[in-house]
Amino acid sequence: MQRPRFLPFALSTFLFLFALVRLNAQGTSGSIAGTVQDSTGAIVPDVVVSVSNPVSGYSQTTKTDNQGQYRVTNLPFGRYHVAVTAKGFRSTTGDAQLRSASATVLDFKLSVGGGDEVVNVESEPEDMVNADPTSGNAVDRNLFSRLPTESTNAPLSSLVSGSTPGIAGDSNGLFHPMGEHADTSFSIDGQPVSDQQSRVFGNQLSLNAIQSINVINGIAPPEYGDKASLVVQTTTRSGLNLTHPTGSISFNYGSFGTSVGSVALGFGDKRFGNFFTADGVNSGRYLDTPEFRPLHAKGNNENFFDRIDFNPSAKDMLQLNMTASRSWFQNPNQYDQQAAGQDQKAQIFSYNLSPSWTHIISAHSLFTVNPYLRQDNFHYYPSKNPFSDTPATLAQSRRLQNAGIKVDYSYSRGINTLKVGAMFYHTFLHEGFSLGITDPGFNAPCLNADGTPDTNTSYRDPSQCPEQDTVNESFNPGSAGFDLSRGGSLYHFNGKTDIKQEAIYIQDNLAFKGFTFLLGGRIDNYNGLSSRSLIQPRLGATYLVKATNTVLRVGYGKLFLTPYNENLIVSSSTGVGGLEGAGFPTPLKPAARNQYDAGFEQGFGKHLVVNGEYFWKYTDRDFDFDIVLNTPLAFPIQWRKSKIDGFGIKLTVPQTHGISAYAVLGHTRSRFFDPEVGGILFNDPSTGDQGVFRIDHDQAFQQSTHVQYQPFKRGPWYGITYRYESGLVAGNAPFATKDDVAQGFTDLSYLTADQQAQAQITCGGVVATLAAPLKSCAVGQLSSPLLSIPKPGTENDDKNPPRIAPRTLFDMGAGWDNVLHRDRFKTNVSLTAVNVTNKYALYNFLSTFSGTHFVSPRTVSAQVTLNF
Repeated sequence: MQRPRFLPFALSTFLFLFALVRLNAQGTSGSIAGTVQDSTGAIVPDVVVSVSNPVSGYSQTTKTDNQGQYRVTNLPFGRYHVAVTAKGFRSTTGDAQLRSASATVLDFKLSVGGGDEVVNVESEPEDMVNADPTSGNAVDRNLFSRLPTESTNAPLSSLVSGSTPGIAGDSNGLFHPMGEHADTSFSIDGQPVSDQQSRVFGNQLSLNAIQSINVINGIAPPEYGDKASLVVQTTTRSGLNLTHPTGSISFNYGSFGTSVGSVALGFGDKRFGNFFTADGVNSGRYLDTPEFRPLHAKGNNENFFDRIDFNPSAKDMLQLNMTASRSWFQNPNQYDQQAAGQDQKAQIFSYNLSPSWTHIISAHSLFTVNPYLRQDNFHYYPSKNPFSDTPATLAQSRRLQNAGIKVDYSYSRGINTLKVGAMFYHTFLHEGFSLGITDPGFNAPCLNADGTPDTNTSYRDPSQCPEQDTVNESFNPGSAGFDLSRGGSLYHFNGKTDIKQEAIYIQDNLAFKGFTFLLGGRIDNYNGLSSRSLIQPRLGATYLVKATNTVLRVGYGKLFLTPYNENLIVSSSTGVGGLEGAGFPTPLKPAARNQYDAGFEQGFGKHLVVNGEYFWKYTDRDFDFDIVLNTPLAFPIQWRKSKIDGFGIKLTVPQTHGISAYAVLGHTRSRFFDPEVGGILFNDPSTGDQGVFRIDHDQAFQQSTHVQYQPFKRGPWYGITYRYESGLVAGNAPFATKDDVAQGFTDLSYLTADQQAQAQITCGGVVATLAAPLKSCAVGQLSSPLLSIPKPGTENDDKNPPRIAPRTLFDMGAGWDNVLHRDRFKTNVSLTAVNVTNKYALYNFLSTFSGTHFVSPRTVSAQVTLNF
C-alpha cells in the first residue's frame, strides 16, 4: 500500500504547532494550590499537605515551600479531601471539587496546638459522595495495581469492565457498555480516542503509564461525542516534582509460559518532568481460545510510553505524550483446524503523538490546544497452503490513521464552571481484504440422503445435484464464486477513503445551594462515505440532601454516533446480506440516540457509598460488528434501530482498619430491530422491518466484587474477586422449535463435530464428541452444561433466546509491599490466580459478533517489583 500523502503534512503541521505555542492540555486533570499561614498571617514552611479521594483510593502528599505555598498537580477530576499538619499547630482540613484544569485555590490558616496532639486526617462523611451531574466511577492505581486481570494484552479493558457497573464482559478484551457492543471513547489526558481499543483491533495504553481512570457511565458532557455510552477519562503519570529519579522494574511469570516485564522511570522538578514506561508481554495464550485447551495461541506485545512536561512560565504548561507499540499473535485454532495445519496469524503496529498546551489567562480562565496524530496498522496472514485454512482462507492489511485538533476555553468562578470548545478530526482509511472458502462442505449446494453436505466438488449449484441428493436450502449463491474447493477464486477488496468530522460544544456546571446543573449542547458534522449533522442538547441535574448525605441525579442527552472506522469501507461496499445478499452498496450512516438517566448516590457514614443509575436509550440506526469465522477480522454492521434499558449499581467500602471493597452490578435489556446492512459473510440477510431480537450484548445480570485486606500497614495484603455472569445471548445455539416439536426431533447437522464438542451438546445422556457427533436429537432430550437452552417450542428471539450458561469465577491475590523494609529501594512481591476453581465455561458460542471463546483456564502468576 502507498504511504498516505497526509503523513508528511501532518508531521510538519504538528512540529509547527508545537514550535508556535512552545508550549499541557490537562483535559482530564487539574491541580490544587494554596498558601498556609499561621493565625498572625505569617507564612508556615515545611507543612505536610495530604490530598486524598477515599472512594477512588487516590492519595498524594507534598510540603509547603519557603513561601508557605503548595501545589498538587495531575489530579484527576473529582472531589478531594485536603489535610494540613505541622508540628506545634492544630491540624486542619478542607475540601475541593475539581471540574476543570484551572488551579483550585485552597488556603489554610493554622492555630497553635499542643505538641503531643494526635493528628487525624481521615475523610469526613461528606467527602464520600459527589454531586456532579455526570455519573462516574474513579479508580486510582493504588487500587488497580493489586487487582488480578484476566486479560493478557488488554488489562485496561479488564480494569474498566471489572470496576464499572452496567458492563458485560466478553472475549479478547471486548466489553459491552450499557447494552452496546463497544461504544466507548477514551480521553487520554484530554486527547479523544474513539476507535476500538481491544487487543484484536489495536494496542492499548499500558496500565503502567496510567495514574487513574474515571469512567463516565451516565450522560456524557457535551465535550464528549462519537462513541459515548462509556467515556474513560484516563490520566497518565507525570514526572513533575519527582526531584529524585523514581520508578520501578518488575517481572512476572505464570501459566502458559506467560512472561511480563516492565520498566517505569520518572524524574523532574517544578518546571520540567519526564515519565517513561516500557512493557513487554509474551504468552502461550495471548488471545481467548475456541477450545478450553489453548491451541496455536502464542503472542507477544511491546509497548512504549513517554510523557514530557515543561512549564516555561507560571501561565504556560506544555505536555507531549508519545506511544509506540507492536503486537504479534497467532489466531487460536479449533481441534479440526489444528489437525489441518492451519497457521493464521496477525500483527498490529500502533503509534500516537499528542502535544498540548495550556495557557492560564487569569485566576479563573484558561485556554487549551491539543493536536494529535495516531495510527493503527493491522495485518492478518493466512496459512502458506490456503487449503490448510478451514473453512476459509483469509488475509487483510488495514491502516487507520487519525489526525485532529481540540481547542477549548474554560472559565470557573462563583457558581459557574464554563467550557467552550471545538474539535476537528480527519481519519484516513486504507483497507485490503481477501477471502476464499476451502471446505467443500461449508457451502455445499447439495445434501446427501442423510442430510449431511455432499462434498463432491463437481456440484457447483443446486441444478447439478444428483437424483439421490436434495437441494441444500442453506446454500448461498452469493458466496459460491469464492468457493476455492469448487473452482472459485479469491474475493479481493482494496479501497481508500477519508472522513472529516467537526464539532463545537458548550457546557456549564452551575452550583446553587444544594443543586448542581449541567447545561450544554454539541453540534457534530460528519462527512465520509455518508454524511450527517446533528444538534445534541445535554442536560443534567443533581440535588444534595445534606441531612442524609444523598445525591439525586437526572439527565437527558442527544448523542451522535458515527460508524466504526475499522473495515468500514469493505462493509459499506456490500449492503443487505453482505456478500451473500443482493450486493447493492449501502454505506453505513451516522446514528442518533436519545438517552435518559436517573440515579442516586448515598453515603453511609465514612464506610459505604452506593451509586446507582437507571438508563433508557433509543437509537435510530445502531451499530455492531460482524466477525468472519471466529477470527479477529470484524466488520461493522448497522441495524434499523435499538431499544436498550437497564441499571448499574456500585457499592464502595473505603479502606477501614485495613479492609477495602467494592462491588459492581448491572442488568441490561438490549433489543435490536431488523434489517441489517454491512458486514462480509454470514450475517442476517433479513429484509423485514418488524423483526426484533435480543442481541448478544444482552445479559440479565452480572456482578463483580473485590475485597482486599491488609491487617498491618507494613505487612502482607490479600485480595479476592468474585465474578458472576448470567450469560450473554447465544442465538446460534441449538434448540427445539415449534416445528421440531411437531416432527419429534431437532436437526443438529448444521453444527460441526468440533462445535458440538465445544458446547458439550448432549442428547439423552449421550455427549457429542469429535469422533461421534450428533445428527439429530429427540425433542426434550437436548441439553448442554455450557448453554441455557429454552424448553422445546418456547424459544423467542425477543423474550426467550438461548444463552450462555451462568458462570461464577473466583480470582485471588496476595502480596507484600516493601517486603525487605527498605527506605529507598523497596521490593514488592505478589502472587495472583485467575479462575481459581478452573471453571469450564464459555464467553460466547457461534456469536455472529464474537465467535466462540472459552474463559481462561486457571492461571497462576508471580511478580517481583523493585521500586526506587
